[in-house]
Amino acid sequence: MPGSWTASVLSLVRLRNLLLSAAGVGIGGVLAQGHVTFPAVVLWAMASAVLLGAAGNIANDLADQDADRVNRPERALVSGTVSPSAALLIGGVAGGLGLVSALWVDVRLFAIALAALVVMLVYSPLLKRHGLAGNLAVAAVASLPLVYGATAVGWWRAGLVPSVLAALLHFAREIVKDLADVAGDRAQGRRTIPIAYGPAAAAVIAAAALIAFVPASLAPYFAGWYGRRYGLGVTALDLGVLLLIARLLARHPAGVSAALKTAMLFGLAALLWDRL
Repeated sequence: MPGSWTASVLSLVRLRNLLLSAAGVGIGGVLAQGHVTFPAVVLWAMASAVLLGAAGNIANDLADQDADRVNRPERALVSGTVSPSAALLIGGVAGGLGLVSALWVDVRLFAIALAALVVMLVYSPLLKRHGLAGNLAVAAVASLPLVYGATAVGWWRAGLVPSVLAALLHFAREIVKDLADVAGDRAQGRRTIPIAYGPAAAAVIAAAALIAFVPASLAPYFAGWYGRRYGLGVTALDLGVLLLIARLLARHPAGVSAALKTAMLFGLAALLWDRL
């Protein structure tokens, strides 16, 4: 049915993740401008991030089909609801349009877009096999939307600090996801952190990233870079992060990945609230 195929495509591109990326770009633009407004360059950058993210997610699933047969048999390519040829076409068009959209805004944005797309394309076939390198690469690319939006309006540094904070959350989340994917990753011969060092060590490393996040997230408030609203919002966020740290150290990672995605959204909301 057309509806089910459309739903499968939206699942393939990770629509909710793409919307989170778009929000990050928009808020990066807000931080650079100092007030809440979304000029055309920011909207183009948001569209570019969504398209590039879609291309990267499709490339990841195309490369991960063997592992997904073990870890994620419900995914579109493995279940057969979307064919590899259709996925390749959609991903190619999305990636091309994403680069064109970035170039339309600024050559500097295009350079970031091209570098991010290359990393996403080599992630599953190359970087993911080497555990830490793959986790760091995903964390770096996934945290780029804030810098991307700030670059679109001409001041990339405005997005740098929140991007670093986002990278800590993304890094922890990638390790937690690896904990759930051990069976398929082992079948693929990958040396992810849980496989190389064991689940207990992986949980501790993820918790360490979140422990670092707590003081790092408060530092911009105490430095006077962000205001009282940010301070209140991030304090509430940190209380939730502390609970996630406790779960990881108790070896109960179930639900932590989804909670970290919510934490990212909450962090973006705190940044936006500070500029209202």
